Amino acid sequence: MIGNRQSDILGLIINHYIRTGEPMGSKTLCQLLPYTVSSATIRNDMASLGELGFLCQRHTSGGRVPTNASYRYYVDNLLNPKDLFPYEKQKIDEVLSVNASDPERLLSDAAKLLSDATGCAAYFSTVKDEYDCLQGVDLIPAGNKKAMLVMLTVGGKIKSSVIQMPCVIDDEFRKLFYIISRQFFIGVPLTEINMGLIQSTAPVLAGRIFDMIPVLSSLCSLCREAGQGTLSIVGQTKLLAQQELGESLYSLLTLLAEKKKLEALLTKFAKSNLGSALFIGDENPVYELRNTAMTVTKFRYYDDQLATLGIIGSLRIDYDSILPRIDYITKTCSDLLREGGIRYE
Repeated sequence: MIGNRQSDILGLIINHYIRTGEPMGSKTLCQLLPYTVSSATIRNDMASLGELGFLCQRHTSGGRVPTNASYRYYVDNLLNPKDLFPYEKQKIDEVLSVNASDPERLLSDAAKLLSDATGCAAYFSTVKDEYDCLQGVDLIPAGNKKAMLVMLTVGGKIKSSVIQMPCVIDDEFRKLFYIISRQFFIGVPLTEINMGLIQSTAPVLAGRIFDMIPVLSSLCSLCREAGQGTLSIVGQTKLLAQQELGESLYSLLTLLAEKKKLEALLTKFAKSNLGSALFIGDENPVYELRNTAMTVTKFRYYDDQLATLGIIGSLRIDYDSILPRIDYITKTCSDLLREGGIRYE
């Protein structure tokens, strides 16, 4: 347990380091503390904080810098949240309201907002759902023997593709497609909509089977895509400006590019009992994230589909400013999607 003066000293050192990346010594602390304390007393307090694991010294004669433990102490005990300006809230509300009814697009918009607001990399992920089913389809003529196929799943996923057709898409063709869809595909789990199921439509399609193959093949591909989990990351280049990442930057960017480890971590988190978390430094379960601060917030789609949203940045992120903005964006997502059957945890 640290005393009030030591807590004040620690807060000043952390804030100074977040702003400048430079260590702080006892002389500077004497000038910044709101009460009179000798340099010797401050040095003793800094030594005690070092023994507790809250401060470290880069050089023998240099000042002190924060450790992972001190950032955690700061967030839990010293945080001074900076409220969003009205114009920030208005921008967030406007951007997120555009795709409020489409979970994946909404989370994609939210990730871009997070990256812009924090100067960090941001991500959203969805967890593979083996039980999601096809709810509806539409085939829209697009002229010149082209058509747009749009599909909607029970879990709220919307996918579409433009198809080059061997024939004109008239009302008769569309009617046949809807009959086939209701008979063979609607209500069927996405994992079961495959080429084998498509082949079973041949007796019903008869002479139109070759005309219908491009549409059904496209439907099969869209269902396969919708049935997989996704991980989308934006703002990776912003990490290049965060010098604190140092030599760990290469391994971090490799992790983000390959995605597999991060996707596994987020899937595990989504299936846990946690609703949100901030991992600081060594708290991160993945080695490549050991020099980062990472936030995760979980969403649940229609009771059984899961997604996550968050940021990844250096340990020197401005916690006072960034955490309130993350909180506002995630809660706005929750409010916008609540009526659509999505719950924020």
